[in-house]
Parts: sequence; C-alpha cells; structure tokens
Amino acid sequence: MLISLKVNNCFIYNAETEFTMRSDMRNKHFPCNVISVNSTNVLKSAIIVGPNNVGKTLFVRCLDTVRSIMLNEGKRMVPNIFNDDKKCEFAISFCDNSFEYSFELKYDYSKNEYIFEKFSKITYDIHKNKKETIILLRDIKNKDYVCNTADEDEKNAVISAMKVIAKNNLLIYLLDTSQFSILSDIKNIITSFARQIDIVDMNNIPMKKTIEMLKLSDEKKQKIVNFILNAGLYLENYQYLKEVNSNNDIGKVLNYDDEIYIQEKVIEGSETFIEQLRLFSTYKGVTVPSMAFDSTGTKKIACLASYVIDDLENGRILVVDELDNSLHFKLVRAIIAMFNNELNTKAQLICTVHDINLLDCQKLFRKEQIWFAHRNLDNAYLYSLSEFTAEKNGVRDTSNLVEKYKRGVFGALPELDLFESLLEMQNNC
Repeated sequence: MLISLKVNNCFIYNAETEFTMRSDMRNKHFPCNVISVNSTNVLKSAIIVGPNNVGKTLFVRCLDTVRSIMLNEGKRMVPNIFNDDKKCEFAISFCDNSFEYSFELKYDYSKNEYIFEKFSKITYDIHKNKKETIILLRDIKNKDYVCNTADEDEKNAVISAMKVIAKNNLLIYLLDTSQFSILSDIKNIITSFARQIDIVDMNNIPMKKTIEMLKLSDEKKQKIVNFILNAGLYLENYQYLKEVNSNNDIGKVLNYDDEIYIQEKVIEGSETFIEQLRLFSTYKGVTVPSMAFDSTGTKKIACLASYVIDDLENGRILVVDELDNSLHFKLVRAIIAMFNNELNTKAQLICTVHDINLLDCQKLFRKEQIWFAHRNLDNAYLYSLSEFTAEKNGVRDTSNLVEKYKRGVFGALPELDLFESLLEMQNNC
C-alpha cells in the first residue's frame, strides 16, 4: 500500500511537496476508511481537488514516473522547467503485509545520473517511535556507501561495485541481482509494490483490460457485467461476443442511418477496433454495438469496471486522473464508497476530481482524505484539509465544506476574468 510520495524540483513542483496516505487515528471519524498494517494506519482513498492547470495531473505523472523508474520502464523524472537546478528529488514510502519501506532517489537530469539512492526499512517500537534501518545507500556526492547485510563478502562486493559502476540507472538494474541476495530482496520488494499500481487517465482510458476480463471465466465476466449493470445505465446486458451472428451484424447496424456513427474516440489502446466492436449492450431486448450506441460516460464506466473490480479483489492501488470525467456524481461517490467500505481490507483509490460535491466529511471522507491543489505565479502547492482546524479555521467534520470552499477558505479556486473577454468582443463589434 502507498503511504506517501514526496517530490522536490519535479515537473511543476519547485519546492518539496509531500502527499501522504498516512492517517492519524486520534481522529475517530470513519475508522472504516483506514487500514491498519502492523503499526501503520493507511487511508483507503483520497481525492485531490483544484482548478485546471494547477498540478493535479502532474502529481499523477510524478507517481507514474516513480512507478516506471522502479520497474525500469525507461521514464525519467523531469525537473521544474522554471528552475535552473536540474536535480530532482523524490521519495516514496509503502508497506506490504510485513514491513514499511522507504525508497529515496536524487536524479541529475542534465547528466542522466542517479546521484543518490537509499532503501530503508521502517519499524516502530511499542510506543510508536519510528526507527529507520538503512538497507542500501549510494550517495555519490558525499561518497557514502552502505550495504546492510550479514554476509561480509557480499557487503564488500556491493560497496565496491557502487563506487565504480555507472550511474544511469538504479543499482538493482546495473548489477546482476542473482549474485547478491540483498539486492535480489530489494528488487523483489520494489518491483512487487510498483506492479500493484494502476494509473488511469479518464480522458483516454483503454478498454483492453475490460475486454480481457470479459474473455475469462464466467465468474470474472459476471462481476464486470454486474458492475456495469448496477451503475444506473438502463442496460439489460453487456457482453463481449466472440462470434457475431446475423441478428447482431456490425456492418448493418453501423450503416443503418447516416446519423448513427461513432462520434468520439473515447478509448485508446493496443486492442484492435474489431475487438471493441464485439462489445454489445442490450436495451429493451435489442442488442447493439456499444461503440456506436452507448454514451461516452457508459463506455468509460465499462473501461473503469475492470480496474475497480480487479484492484478491490487483489489489493491493488488505483490512481485515476479526473475520475468524475463524464460520470454522474452519484456514481463517483459510489465508487469511492466501495474503497472506503469495511469489506475492503487491502485496496486503495487515489483520484483527482473537479466536482466540489465530493468535499464531504459528513458521509464520505475523513479530513486527511481530502487534498487541494493550488498554484500562483511562483509555486504549486499540494495540501490536505486536515491542515484546517476547528480552532483556527472553523473547519470541523460536520462543516459544510462546499460552502467554505466556494468562499475561498481552502484556496484552490480559479481567478476568472472572462468578462474582460466579453468586453473585448463587444468593443470589436
């Protein structure tokens, strides 16, 4: 499970910025929204709210880039373009069923070099005091090298290699980890966590995963279909047809009327166009191609269904940019509630949204589950609602957060001046 992500001088963020899923259990509100893993209390879900172009999507990109680096997929962290310093810093902390871990990196973009790399195990004593045990450290600038293993020969070999080996990748991808048990263990921990992260952009969500799950066992298929049918779409059935019979002839249906055609390219992916055309929806007993007749929102729900079902069942981390894009607000709330539910004991949902109706600490969220993205001419900011207190700001769990947000209590509001554009158009007439 993801505990926190900290970035510094990355993309839009030119100062240290931390997003955390750690929960303070001194707050007894909605305890079912928290999963306790050993001594760590982790939130099941979180939303990031804010205007356009303030860094919500770039936060998702930061997380996606870190995930890609951990899996050696070729992406690089990009420094803030308004800063002459080309060195990025990022740290991610996470936990599995046994321990909490921290992985920190410093990257020199101009040289394509990882100049700092630290992997640590985090433990807590009976008094909840935190202890960090450094397992691996490679600090090029300060010439500090640590390999924490009981095998003295292996320790000396790894440290010797760290001093001379290239810097253009993580150590676990520069050395043959099969020769070093400590590196093999670190690689397994890092990659196992990174593979648990699914990142989805609702502006361009692929249908491939849903199609693949609809081809699986009847049980898997039915879970996807039930999710779609339970989403209030007035559908009677949703199916993937391997063979299309004469009653469901794709060509005839698409050419039935000049007004019936696929208006938007809702879904992209590696699957073929014909694969997508094998998805059929049934309305009032009539079965028609989903791509031609279903709304944009319906298609996105069908795409999202496989991610929600798979991640809840297998304890994965689902990160969605603009979850409320083309979806009704009740459906978005219902999806979030699925992750917050006490039946979910291992999955997480993190999403960016624009719908301020989701600012709800009365029925949906703890305060630390709501985050705001804000930007001015100098900096981009990411901060939690938990920073606003009853004593200082009059913000309680029972407060009407929507009204407070509209009044600018939390910031993260756009400063519009479209009237000037109207005046300009009027003056030009």
